[in-house]
Parts: sequence; structure tokens; C-alpha cells
Amino acid sequence: MKVGLLEGPGRLALADRPAPRAGAGEVVVELAACGVCGTDLEKVRGNYQTAGRLGHEPVGRVVELGDSVTGLALGDRVFVHHHVPCLECAVCARGEYTFCPSYARTNIDPGGFSERFRVPRENVERHAVLPLDDSVDWATGTLLEPAACALTALHRVGFARGDTVFVTGLGPVGLLYVAIAKALGARWVGGAELSARRRDAARAHGADAVVDPRTSGFAEAAVREATAGVGVDLSVAATGVPAAVRLSAELPRRGGTLNLFGLPESGSRLDVDLQKLYLQGMRVVPTYATTEPDIREVHSMLVDGRLDLRGLVSDLVPLERIQEAFDRARDAEHALKVAVTGPAYRR
Repeated sequence: MKVGLLEGPGRLALADRPAPRAGAGEVVVELAACGVCGTDLEKVRGNYQTAGRLGHEPVGRVVELGDSVTGLALGDRVFVHHHVPCLECAVCARGEYTFCPSYARTNIDPGGFSERFRVPRENVERHAVLPLDDSVDWATGTLLEPAACALTALHRVGFARGDTVFVTGLGPVGLLYVAIAKALGARWVGGAELSARRRDAARAHGADAVVDPRTSGFAEAAVREATAGVGVDLSVAATGVPAAVRLSAELPRRGGTLNLFGLPESGSRLDVDLQKLYLQGMRVVPTYATTEPDIREVHSMLVDGRLDLRGLVSDLVPLERIQEAFDRARDAEHALKVAVTGPAYRR
């Protein structure tokens, strides 16, 4: 079978590998589609300090069930989450599941960009194989994990209905953050983004004001106007670019929150006025990844109509052209979210 692999920094390859088989308690899924995440791009670039496996937003059909698997059937449409917490350690006991020491060590095999992949027993047992409602098409299904990352972030920072939010960096995850915040009742959501296409997409998915950050002072002016000069309750750095983080740190109100949501450059430093953070009582909260309850909640929001993510997947590229998919995903002026399709896509 065909598999998209990371062979080293800057080296993306399409290789032939034996198809996986399901062991006891395991599941094999045939790929329909898998989103290209910004972290996949960073892994290829050599800027991500975790394991180098690619593809973690896959949807597909169950094609093999190992012994003792229950609740799933051959042919089921599913979304599969790649990481699961142990639910037993001290970190999990505090509810910080995505920071569980074993979380990132669990994974699908050989990754989401493969014609078929194996879901290990621990992922199956911890309900990481989510039945996908027929109303959720394959393309939208690839957004479940990144949208749930935004939901996890909003839970972690203590978001409340009626809050004001500003998102700096309206790439795929920033756009999903906007959509989720509006669906949960944010009173006002603003954003800053270099790409005109992504600014338009943010407006289409609920943003109340969107600015080009290259225009000096526009973000601050939009926030002042929306909040009567107070500042936003929540400012989100949805990209790790240092200039974006600096801008994000200027926007919260006294006692407000700065959410570090986008992946920073390895080795970068927080370049903000620490005395200002101290005197304003600003919380700085990094958030990372998501877990099954929030993925299920996003799925429910899609099914019952509280959330509409149609149009955010702009490009669908067959697995055989995976390099093209990654090239398109880097092109912020022309692409929103890019997904790679597999053999189950048209079935």
C-alpha cells in the first residue's frame, strides 16, 4: 500500500509498505481523507520536537476488526484520534490529559497519510475511534481534531458565553477557533491575518472584524472600538510567529488571558513586557492538542447544526500527490485547509 512518510527534515516521500493487520483489540481503517496540519508542515521543515509520524486527522472506513473489539462493525465510517492519555497518572488525575507523559507515545500505524492504518488497542479501548454521522462528509470529518483543539483551548482558558476574543493568525486552526468561539456564544470575535483569502473566510465563519496586521495599529483600534477601550477577555496567538505573539499580548484587558495556541518556532522566546503582564494580572495559558470528549462534542455540534465548517477544506488532493498537498497547504494566499484523500473517499 502507499504511505506518506517523513524521511528526514525537508524530505517527504510516498513509499510502498505492507498493509497492516489488526491484532487483538485493534482496528484497521481504510483512509478516506486526512487533513494536512500545520504541525505536519513543521515536521517536514524540521521544526517540531515530537515524533516524526505524519497525519493525525484521518477519517475512513473500518476494514478489519481484531478479537474482542466491540461497538464497531466492518464498513463503519469513523474518525480516528491518534493520541490518547493513560487516564491513570498524576497529570491525568488533575484533568491535564493532553500533557499526560504517555499521550504522545500512542499513535496510529503507520500514520494518517496511508491507504490503510492500524489503530492500537489502547486507542480503541479509550474510544478514540469515533463513529462518523452520515451528515458529516469526509472533508468536514478531517476538521474534527483541529476544531476540538480549539474547544479544548477554550475550556482550558475558562472561556464564558459573552466573552470577547481576538485571534491572531487565521490559518486553518485560527479559523476553527473563530468558528468555535462564535458557536459557543462569544459576544465579539476579531482577528488578524496576512492572507486576504483567509480574512474573507474568517468573516464568512463569524468574525466580527478582521484586519491585516501589516497595517500598524489596526488590531489595537478594532479591539478598542469593540470593547470601549477595555481590551478583550481572551487574546489568542494562533500562530507561533514571535511578532504575532507580541501583538496578541497587547490586546487583553486587565485580568484577561493570552492563549498560546499556535506552534512556536523551536528555541523562540516570549518577547513581551513582563512587568506589564504582572501589573495587569494577565494570564498566559499555553494549550496543546485535544482528547476524545471534546472531539465528540465538536461532532455533536456539527450534527445538530450548532457549528458549520463547510468551505474550510479548500483542497482535496489524492494520496499519490501528497507532495502537491503539502505545497498547497503552505500557500496561504490560495488555500485554507488541505486534505489528502485515500481509497475510501468515494465509497
